[in-house]
Amino acid sequence: MEEIAKISLSELNTLIVSLVALHIGALVLKYVDVLRRLDIPSAVIGAVVVSLAIYALRDFANVEFEFGAKLRDLLLLVFFATIGLSAKISALKAGGRPLLILCGVTLVLLVMQNVLGILVAWAHGAKPFYGILVGSASFVGGPGTALAWAREGEAMGLPNVVEVAVAAATLAVVVGALVAGPITGWLVRRHGLKGETGVSDMPPWAPPANASAGPAKSAASMESILFAILLVACVTALGDWLNGKAAQFALPLPGFLTAMIAGIVVTNVADAVRLETHFEPVERGGNIALQLFLSISLMSVKLWVVAQILQPLLISVVLQVVLATAIAVFLLFRRLGRDYDAAVTVGGFLGFGLSSMPVALATMEQVAQRYGPAPKAFLLITLAGSFFVDFANAFVIKGFLALPFMR
Repeated sequence: MEEIAKISLSELNTLIVSLVALHIGALVLKYVDVLRRLDIPSAVIGAVVVSLAIYALRDFANVEFEFGAKLRDLLLLVFFATIGLSAKISALKAGGRPLLILCGVTLVLLVMQNVLGILVAWAHGAKPFYGILVGSASFVGGPGTALAWAREGEAMGLPNVVEVAVAAATLAVVVGALVAGPITGWLVRRHGLKGETGVSDMPPWAPPANASAGPAKSAASMESILFAILLVACVTALGDWLNGKAAQFALPLPGFLTAMIAGIVVTNVADAVRLETHFEPVERGGNIALQLFLSISLMSVKLWVVAQILQPLLISVVLQVVLATAIAVFLLFRRLGRDYDAAVTVGGFLGFGLSSMPVALATMEQVAQRYGPAPKAFLLITLAGSFFVDFANAFVIKGFLALPFMR
């Protein structure tokens, strides 16, 4: 077999390709009515097209592209810094009982994902630990969490745990991004729901329904844009400092979580001292960071790794999608009141439950653009998906690993 030539792209070239992918996705949505009605984010469509093209080049031309990771990681921190800046503690009161319901249902999903993963592993004659890797470690935790737990498997002497973790998490990211939007759109249409200012036939590339009208009102001044850049940069740096301090006290936390915590601290201190801050440029910047992060992450997917263990993974993925969808539609949607915010919350729940928080928020933004704003849903998913789910996932996995049959 001819040796594969690897081409490493710089961070700038990675950014260029990701922007091209975003434009490809927007064009596909504009002209392919079926995909537009499925409410799939344009970043997902464009990145999948690029990923398939890279797979074809590797297969037929023996060329493999490697994208820069530093920009992707920075965009994730920037995005969650902006999320933190928009999360005021006073808004927690608006969460109330629905937030408790969402956290409770999320805990049910975590447990059931691992039970299902272990059953699939047993059915294929594999150790139950592999079931954790194709369970909540990949579907809720994402690639970083899956790889972290794979190292635990290596310490136990289990073979190929890294490959299983990478493949499962990779497939989870793609499938979750493709599933969350269509199911949410189906719920909205089936029950005749829409936001207060939503228009059911609004095209997905139109501006958000709650956007200000006219260029004079929506355009931000140069001073406010520069201030937003400074604010986000300082919050991101503060989050990095908090992350280092937490590691010193043997409390390792994901970088995105400390970036969000830093944002929450800054925005609530500003709120307490009545410092007026215009956050529209911050929110716009966060949305840009989200789309670029999603594009780079998905187009970096190594589909040939997934292909090596495709059969058991596909079985696991199908079962996990059915499980998460059933919990979302028949439990979460009903418990939250079957209204529009409940439907959009389902989209976010499926996003982080099958893929990642960026996918969750991108899906919700896509639905909100088409059917109208859902501020309560965004608040619930931001709080539960960012604060609760990572901690709960770690404790659930630890609990499963403590069981005797896991050894």
